[in-house]
Parts: sequence; C-alpha cells; structure tokens
Amino acid sequence: MGQLRTPSAGPPAASRAGRRIYDLLRGQMADGTLPSGARLPSTRALAADLGVSRTTVTAVYEQLAAEGFIATSAGRAARVATQLAPREAPRPIRRARMAPPLSTFGRRVEKMVMSALPAAEPCRIDFLYGAVASRDFPALVWRRAYQAALLRHQQSLYYAPPEGDASLRRALQGYLARARGLGCDAEQIVVVHGSQQAIDLCARVLLDPGDAFVFEDPGYLMARRCFEATGARLLAVPVDGQGLDTARLPQVDSVRLAFVTPSHQFPLGGMLPMGRRQALLHWASQHRAWVIEDDYDGEFRYGQRPIDALQSIDSEGRVIYVGTFSKALSPQLRLGYLVLPPELVPVFRQAKRLTDRHAPVLEQRALASLIDSGAYERHVRRARRENERRRTALLDAIARYLPADARVVGTAAGLHVVLWLPFLKQQDEPALVAAARARGVGVYPVSPLFAGAPPRTRARPAGLILGYASLTVDQIRQGVRTLAAVTAGLQAAAR
Repeated sequence: MGQLRTPSAGPPAASRAGRRIYDLLRGQMADGTLPSGARLPSTRALAADLGVSRTTVTAVYEQLAAEGFIATSAGRAARVATQLAPREAPRPIRRARMAPPLSTFGRRVEKMVMSALPAAEPCRIDFLYGAVASRDFPALVWRRAYQAALLRHQQSLYYAPPEGDASLRRALQGYLARARGLGCDAEQIVVVHGSQQAIDLCARVLLDPGDAFVFEDPGYLMARRCFEATGARLLAVPVDGQGLDTARLPQVDSVRLAFVTPSHQFPLGGMLPMGRRQALLHWASQHRAWVIEDDYDGEFRYGQRPIDALQSIDSEGRVIYVGTFSKALSPQLRLGYLVLPPELVPVFRQAKRLTDRHAPVLEQRALASLIDSGAYERHVRRARRENERRRTALLDAIARYLPADARVVGTAAGLHVVLWLPFLKQQDEPALVAAARARGVGVYPVSPLFAGAPPRTRARPAGLILGYASLTVDQIRQGVRTLAAVTAGLQAAAR
C-alpha cells in the first residue's frame, strides 16, 4: 500500500485546507504514490495528521468519490478506484493530418498579416497609439454612476434590445448635436462593442465577395482587414496633407462603400476640406455607394473647435457615422456606436443581435448618466488639456533631440503623430523599431499601414507612429532622447 505524504505547512483556513487536501490526494494518485486500489487513511486519522477538522476531510473524500477517484462504502476503508492508472506527462497536441477545412472567410483571415499591431510585452516607455493614460480615466465619477446603475431596480434580468439602452441613445443624440454638429434621431443610433465591431458589421452587412471598396492609403489596418475578409476588392486611394485625394476616386461600378477618416486622417493627420467632402458625397451619390465616416478621435483638436462631422452635410443619407469612447475614456470599456441612415437601421439591429445580442447594459447606463450630467464633457475638456501638454512636450523633444530634417505630421488633432526620418530608408524601419525596443522604448512603423509598395520613382523614408496619450511629459522627453540615440547609431552604421 502506498504511503500518504503529508504537507509540512500549517493548517490554512477551512476552504483552502479542503482544496489543499484534494490537490494533494489527486497528485499522489496521478504520480503513483497512491496506486490503484490503495487504502486511504480514515477521515479521523488524516484530519488529526493534518491538523484540520474531520468535516473538511470528509467533504474531500465525498468529492473524490463523486468524481470516481476513490471508492467508499459503509464500514470499510476508502480506497483508490481500481480503474485508475498513473497519469502520463501531457503530450503536445499534434495538428490533425485531415483536419476539417476552414471556411473561405477563415482561410482569408488565416493568411492576414497584422504586422502593425503592438508586441505582446509593453515597453518601459511605449509610444503606443490607441493607448490612453489610466490616470486620466474619471474613476470616481464612473464608479458612482456605475453603482447607481447597478442598484437600480429591475423587474427581471433579461437580454436588452440590440440597438442599445434607450437612455444612452438619447444622451448621444444630444451630445453629437452639441459636439460634432451631427443631426440624427435616437432611433438611428446602434450601440456596439467599440468602433471595431461597428466596422465589422458594416463589412458583413454591406459587402459581398467580388464587390469593391475605397480605402485611404495609408489607412487603419484593422478596418482594411475587415473589408478584405469578406472577399471584397481593395481600391486604395492615396492621401495627402488634406486627407483623401478625391480627384483620384475610382469610377468603378462594383464599388459599394468608401471608408474615410475625414476629421483627422489616420495615420497622417490631414483634415478633409469642404470641397473634398462635397466631392466625396457627390461621388457616393453617383455610384450608389455608402461612406463610412470613422470619427475615432474627433474630440481632440487643439487650438480650435473640433471639426463638424461629414455626416452633418450629408443630405442624401449616404454616410454611416462611427463613433467610439475608446480615446476619450478607455479602449477597455468596449463601447462605441453607429449613426445609420434610416433605411439601414433594421438590418443593423438584426446583425447586432445575431453577433452578440447587445452591448453591456450597466456600462451604457453609467455612460448615459455621465453625458446627461455634463460630467463626460467636463472630462473631455480636461483630457484635451492634458493631451495638448503631452503633444507640446513631444514636439519640443523632437525639435531638440532629433536632426533638423526630421518631419512631424498630423499635429493639429488626435493622440498620435507620424514622424518621418528622411535620413533613414523605409527598409530601416524594422531595425529601428527593434533597436529602440532593446533600449526600452516602443515605437511603431508606418509602412504596414500602406496598402502597397511606393512607386519606384518616389521611395518613402522611414516613418514611425508615435502615440503619446498614455505617457507622462518626462517619459516623452526621455523616450525621444533614446530614439535620437538609436537613429544616430543606425546612421553611423549605414556610412
């Protein structure tokens, strides 16, 4: 009969003691210390040995018996079940030779490269675009609003409407009119899990394989991948300092939508002027195409009032407006919204229901409370001031530490800039990113956001996207100083 080894640690709390004894017995059955058929100590004896109550040991034995690991009967000692064998070391799972095939959608997704996404391990100083400072989050105000929503009496707990809580949609209707010049009815709003789900719904509802879509080049990679995953064909249109070059919009019958970031082009930062906005809407009308307006950081414009949304001048109902709270509050909140043309509202509600039924209700009600009370807009103004300080520190540090021909674009708005380094080539971006990371500074290449290679007659220099909303002023200065040292080393190595 195997000998039961007892642990040397003192007796913990009762619930923890039971778990410890259970794990001990299971482990010794697995490694053969208690072989098949071995007799276990009585509950009284084991309780005395371990310094715990007999009730705790009895509960463990009952659990093991219920799971089939030991056999018990009245008047007889408990024994390890006879059919048990020592557990072998886990074997690595091998890929099946004849695994069931993926769908066409699955195969497209499997081939996609997300090289612009951040590495798993954050750096000590991380210029990660899309990240915001946790200390900027209005934790106390949010906690009060969330607690009030939690304690609000409900007749029952059941699924909510797919379009979102009525209180948040009403609050958003007023906020969008004040802050973005956007006119809509609350019924046109569908609340979603962040702008990424909004984009995914647009792709699945509006595109078929073989359709074409217009996309800014460079542009938001995760959105492009959503559209490409449907089997639709990419029509990349270059951007310049004023955003999408509408003079180069394709005249293609199969085009179904255009995806744009007109208030602050991602990533280069251009603001689409009125003439181009009107040209884009005219093009959409001619081709019976939708325009998806991603207003991902519209609240953050420095030195002047935020630009009104493209949707505010849309007289034909062509624009689908996508908004998010990821930049103003937190990307971990996973709340965003769509403002839809009336004819698209029913199908998007149904698509949302099929996807995940609805966004979390308590968070929606807490956010509605913040908007209705004015607390959200006060928070946005504070966050804008803080991020303007960070932006100023970043621009000052670049001017101070980097060579004079380093060029920064996209500074008038948002939470990131693009830094062009003409003294390095596009091919140097991976080495630059790796060298900076080795010194504890995270920077991100701009090249993966381009849809294709640059023309041979006009090679791109190395470029980096620098997000600053999660960093302190001191971290920004230190990070740019380190980046300057890294670029100097790459320049010296290239000579």
